[in-house]
Amino acid sequence: MERKILSKAKVKELKGLSSKKERDQKKLFLAEGDKCVRDLLLAFKPEFIISTEDWISLNHGICNKFENVLFIADKKTIGMISSLKSLPDVIAVFKIPTVTEEIPALDKNKLYLLLDEIQDPGNLGTIIRTCDWFGVYDIYASKTTVDAYGPKVVQSTMGSLARVKIHYLDLEKLIQKNRDLKVIGTLLNGVNLRDSKIGAEGLLLMGNEGKGISDSLKKYIELPLTIPPVNPHSHPDSLNVAIATAVILSHIQV
Repeated sequence: MERKILSKAKVKELKGLSSKKERDQKKLFLAEGDKCVRDLLLAFKPEFIISTEDWISLNHGICNKFENVLFIADKKTIGMISSLKSLPDVIAVFKIPTVTEEIPALDKNKLYLLLDEIQDPGNLGTIIRTCDWFGVYDIYASKTTVDAYGPKVVQSTMGSLARVKIHYLDLEKLIQKNRDLKVIGTLLNGVNLRDSKIGAEGLLLMGNEGKGISDSLKKYIELPLTIPPVNPHSHPDSLNVAIATAVILSHIQV
């Protein structure tokens, strides 16, 4: 197997993919670490795989299959590209899927997650991973939601980007086109989640970490839900949006 080495110019270019501007221009994103790379290789075609000799020696099958895009690097070179504190043995570069802003007609027998202005990369990554666990494979996000292909999001999905698709579009137009789907949303004055019976179909709308659901979308909520605290007299102001999503999906899927 030929051992190709990345040029300094290519290392600099790949390091730039930590920037959303560069990702948007190059239409590429990074995946770092053995598990993340292995999982994403099942769904995405790699443009580059950059790895140490040790990783190559343990992964002959993968390396033979993708020999034409495989590059060897030492930890110092990987450190120039990686966003992680603990440097991985392998990094892969994948094409960002082609997106369309066309508003789809959704299957009325499925459950979809709608994300309104989620800002924290860790939250988005955890939400994607949670959807993978509970079998929700399409997420529709507002254009102001954090980029799903940023390094922190990709890492926190733990490979779930291979199975969960995230689409960025106008959520109000999506709801308007799919009025036969029930809109479920989390509001402070909603129905107690424990008392509600929710089928596993419709649009589950989750809002921004600080502001909640936008006023322009609240008006479409047909089933407002509240996750009640155990102690009504002493509790935080709110739940983390990723945790709240997990609690509701768990309730819906029971």
